[in-house]
Formats: sequence, C-alpha cells, structure tokens
Amino acid sequence: MTEKKNNPEENEDVGLYQKMAERTAEILQEGRKTLDEALKKAGDEISSGGEYTREQAEKIGQYLRRDLSEVGKKAQLARDAVIEAVEPHRVVAGVQSGLTRLLRTAADILSELAGKSEQALEFKTGEVTSPGTLTCKSCSKEMHFKSTVRIPPCPSCHSTLFRKSY
Repeated sequence: MTEKKNNPEENEDVGLYQKMAERTAEILQEGRKTLDEALKKAGDEISSGGEYTREQAEKIGQYLRRDLSEVGKKAQLARDAVIEAVEPHRVVAGVQSGLTRLLRTAADILSELAGKSEQALEFKTGEVTSPGTLTCKSCSKEMHFKSTVRIPPCPSCHSTLFRKSY
C-alpha cells in the first residue's frame, strides 16, 4: 500500500481522532457514562486543553460515533449468527438425543448382562450344585443345602427349574 503525504490538517484530524478514541475508551471503562456522554466528555477535555477547537472535537466525535456504530452493528450481526448457528434449544435437543441413545444402549447392555447372569444362576433338577439356596422358579419355594448335592425336583410343585442364591 502506498503512503500519501498528508497535509497538516489531515494529520491533525488523525491525531485528534486517536486521542478522542483513547480518552472515550478510558471514560467508558470507568463504567459511569454512555457512549454519547463519554464522547462529549472526551471532546470537552481535549478542546479545553487549547490544542483543538470545540468544532474539531465535535467533528471527530461524529466520526468516532459513526465508526463505533458500525462496529456495534457488525458485533450484533456476529452475535446473531452465533446464536442462530448454536441455538440453545437445538443444543439441548442434541444433548438429550445423545443422552437418550446412550441410556438405551446402556439399558440394552444391562438387560443382556442380566439375562446372562440369570442364566448363570439357573439350575435344573439332576445337576450337581455347591452349598447355597435354590428357589423354585414356579412356586418360589426355597431349598437350603449345606453341602454339595444333586438337585432334586421342587418338593412343593415338582418343578425342575431353580434360581441359586448364596
């Protein structure tokens, strides 16, 4: 980019713009002024120093207001784009959907494990088992064994299927 030699008035305006921008930012950071109040105060302070006139400060203040307004519009557009891209209700729905899939998968796995565990605890008449309690799957009658035995039929309903517990 080529640099043009600026005339003294342009250099003066650029310098004033920078001073007013810095002072306005300081006033705004103090948190007690609106943008218009901060621009007016910065202009008043700078023009009271005698280096710049009140008219120059007002003209440059208009430039600053214009530029800050444009930045604000662009920031609002960016904010709106982010909100649209990451709509909170869509994020929540996505999380809920993922959690639902996770829980269904976990439920399926646990159901499968429960079935396998139940099968591992299922005993039949004629099998040999170690000490423990066998509960009839038909009538819930319990048979307690203190030693290893061959499993007899249920003494109550004569069923041949039991669940073991220890």
